[in-house]
Amino acid sequence: MQRVTVTLDDDLMAELDRLIDVRGYQNRSEAIRDLARAGLQQAAEETGSEQHCVGVLSYVYDHEARDLARRLTTVFHSHHDLTISSLHVHLDHDNCLEVGILKGPMKELQHFADHVIAERSVRHGRLQLLPTTTIAPDASGSPKDHGH
Repeated sequence: MQRVTVTLDDDLMAELDRLIDVRGYQNRSEAIRDLARAGLQQAAEETGSEQHCVGVLSYVYDHEARDLARRLTTVFHSHHDLTISSLHVHLDHDNCLEVGILKGPMKELQHFADHVIAERSVRHGRLQLLPTTTIAPDASGSPKDHGH
C-alpha cells in the first residue's frame, strides 16, 4: 500500500468530512479510496474500457407492447455469453421489471445494455457496472472460471 499526501482546501475537506459522517466511514483514507475507485470506474465507462466487470441491467417495460418480449428474448439469446442470470417481475397489469446479471468486458456490457434500453416500450433502464479482476488462464490457456 502506498502513502500519499494530498492538500485539500477547507471547503472540500468539510464536504469530505460530511460524507464520512453520512456514510459511516471509519476514516478519511477509506472514503478517499472509495472516491478514487468511483472516479476511475467512471473514467473507464466514459472511455469504453475493455476492463472485465459484472453488471446489473435493470429495466421496466410494457409487456403488452407488440413483439417486445420476443425482441428482448432475441437480444439476450444473441448475447448469451454475457448473461449469467435474469429475473422477471410482474409490477402491475402493464409493466414488468427485468433484472439481468451480466459478465464480460465493460464496453460489451454497455453496448448490450444500450441496445436493450433503446428498444421501443422499454420505459426505464439502467446499467450498474462493477469492475472485477480478469480471470487468469490455467496451463492449457483456458480461464480458471468455474462457470458460476
